[in-house]
Amino acid sequence: MTKTLSKMAVEVLTTADGRAKTALSHQHAAAWFASREAGTPIPLGNSAPPLRPSRPEKPEQLDPRNVPRRRPGSEQGRLAMLHAVGHIELNAVDLHWDIIARFTDVDMPLGFYDDWVKSADEESKHFNLICDSLEAKDSFYGAMPAHAGMWRAAEDTADDLMGRLAVVPMVLEARGLDVTPGMIKIFQQAKDQQTLDALEIIYAEEVGHVAYGSKWFNFLCGRHALDPKQTFHDLVQKYFHGALKPPFNEEKRADAGLPPDFYWPLSDQEPPAYAR
Repeated sequence: MTKTLSKMAVEVLTTADGRAKTALSHQHAAAWFASREAGTPIPLGNSAPPLRPSRPEKPEQLDPRNVPRRRPGSEQGRLAMLHAVGHIELNAVDLHWDIIARFTDVDMPLGFYDDWVKSADEESKHFNLICDSLEAKDSFYGAMPAHAGMWRAAEDTADDLMGRLAVVPMVLEARGLDVTPGMIKIFQQAKDQQTLDALEIIYAEEVGHVAYGSKWFNFLCGRHALDPKQTFHDLVQKYFHGALKPPFNEEKRADAGLPPDFYWPLSDQEPPAYAR
């Protein structure tokens, strides 16, 4: 009996170890795209995902206020930054498989599933690249405490596909476009080519993930005759806790289909005239 895509997603979500989770993610993504290329797509099915994905015993997950802050100018600080990126990427793997399994009751084109399977596959690669870099420095994912709040947006939007698209790819992943250039500079100064190569791949591919969020958010706004900008503002104010923080990477956000008048009015600073 053929596994359904939603069942595959739940298998990833219920695998705890990061390397095993991402290996399964790659395997299921390859099977999905092979079936699409053959013209016999794997059925979507209907499998209930867990409210929270399985996680390894380490890292210890702390309240964000209790995660130790380290200076990026030190080796230990750079390791902490890499560890945080690895934690974000592992959560992203689960977020993309979760959106596949959780919203099968919403009638969406197969292209929706193509995009999130591809994103999950790429996030799996990103996690492993960061793990490789940590291990090359005699560390590993799990060696330091991590942010316990990463899954909150998923729980808050568990019953709202448009809310999920607004908050996860269009706010949280868009934030990655803002901060990654600064991280790239830090590892350039440290002459860490392995990490630089990983971050450049992540930076290039994350634009696509934000773009998928924007594309399908706008698709659903069109289906329901909603104004995308106002709907985005309403959903972010409902589900996102706090203001958006400039500076914004306006060029990359535009590449991903996010115009300035979507995010600037939600920031804690006065928006420029062109973003009102």
